[in-house]
Amino acid sequence: MPIVHQGRCLCGDVRYKTFAEPLRVTICHCRFCQRLTGSAYLVEPIFRKADVAFEGTAAKIYEHRSDSSGKRVTLNFCGRCGTTLYLDLERFPGILGLCGGTFDDPDWFDRSADDCRHIFIRSAQRDVMLPAGVNLYEGHAINLDGRPNQPIVLAHALTSSKVTKR
Repeated sequence: MPIVHQGRCLCGDVRYKTFAEPLRVTICHCRFCQRLTGSAYLVEPIFRKADVAFEGTAAKIYEHRSDSSGKRVTLNFCGRCGTTLYLDLERFPGILGLCGGTFDDPDWFDRSADDCRHIFIRSAQRDVMLPAGVNLYEGHAINLDGRPNQPIVLAHALTSSKVTKR
């Protein structure tokens, strides 16, 4: 039987359960995610849609066009408290990106080198620490034509201003 992890919005009207480990964890430093979170980046465990079930009130949506791909990014949020719970991405139709901080235990998922990547580090806020041994990408990890981009892998953790050109 799979391990179940739960999460919810601030008020508890929208709740979810996951029934598998994330496919990966993406830490996104783009300006969109900075605005979305009000922070330096979004911690986004990625799940197959089939591995997530929602309960309670249906989430409200806001549709946005990605600045980099032109594809739809749908934010799903609680209509009562405003918490964004997940992203549904037109570019990657079989997955959901859950907002990591909405899990009841936001530390349960692995952020190790094998399962994690930092994207859009060119937009990282000044002096954000970028970890060693993890795939870092100037932009997205995958080109629009589906080809993977080449990651940067640091031998030692550095601040974003030492890795990216300003």
